[in-house]
Amino acid sequence: MAVTETAPDEAAAAAEAVTLQDDMAPLWPDENAEAAYLGEAKARGEELVPAAVIEASEETSEPNAALPSLEALKQRIPAKVLEAVDDLFRAKFTKVARVPKKALKPSS
Repeated sequence: MAVTETAPDEAAAAAEAVTLQDDMAPLWPDENAEAAYLGEAKARGEELVPAAVIEASEETSEPNAALPSLEALKQRIPAKVLEAVDDLFRAKFTKVARVPKKALKPSS
């Protein structure tokens, strides 16, 4: 008798895997469930913006504009905040870089 061993990740994935069959209900919400969710989210005051609109947004700043110096930006941050960041996270500001808008979480 041979014993085969599977990796824990493979075993967990196999246990969670679902084989779709013709008579199964869909695993993804249908249009009615999606509409109900969107209605509840609006009632809670959440702003719902489709992903296509977020991706299509233009950069507001000039991409070739000169970035401010690190020291100029550090001066805009209150000293207590800098101390707290250093104390809590041992983090130091080391460079100034432009981050693309699509990499940022949309503000609500």
